[in-house]
Amino acid sequence: MAVWRKSSHSGENYSCVEVALGPVVGVRDTKARQSGHLTVSARAWRAALERLR
Repeated sequence: MAVWRKSSHSGENYSCVEVALGPVVGVRDTKARQSGHLTVSARAWRAALERLR
């Protein structure tokens, strides 16, 4: 079972992204949880974060 975490930078209006970390990383929209989630490898997630920095 995935443990979803919301950014500490999120506002009270729930306009944020949630992430579930593990061997694969799940990403979903807090306001549209029922719409599913995107899954990427942990390696791809780390690479994306490095590009954003």
